[in-house]
Amino acid sequence: MLTKLFSTADISASGMSAERLRMETVANNIANANSTRSAEGGPYRRKQLVFSSLVDASHSSTTTGLKGVEVLAQQSDETPFPEVYSPGHPDADENGIVRMPNVRLPNEMIDLITASRSYEANLKALTSFKEMVEQTLSLLRGSR
Repeated sequence: MLTKLFSTADISASGMSAERLRMETVANNIANANSTRSAEGGPYRRKQLVFSSLVDASHSSTTTGLKGVEVLAQQSDETPFPEVYSPGHPDADENGIVRMPNVRLPNEMIDLITASRSYEANLKALTSFKEMVEQTLSLLRGSR
């Protein structure tokens, strides 16, 4: 029973951890929005995370067996690079075309807001759980 009780906190904590990684990834994308040279060669390619739910298969069909969320991988966004005419740019080709990163700031801001709100929701669930446990302990102490 006690492990089921604390699995609630684990679920929220895993969600907070995953959303923190998502915010870091978005911040890295924003920081490299104008990087036309990367370690892989060519412009920076936008990164995104792949999430997966954690499920405990040992639970019976009457319980959910949910254990939280995890980040499976960080993958590159394979959308094409936008091309900009800028003949004076050091990375321009012979026609003056520069391949820019496939980072779109409005999309990154939406992802950042979504990750932030998801983090806050998990924090609120964790805080509510903590308050309920404290109230339960208080009631148990008072009934002696």
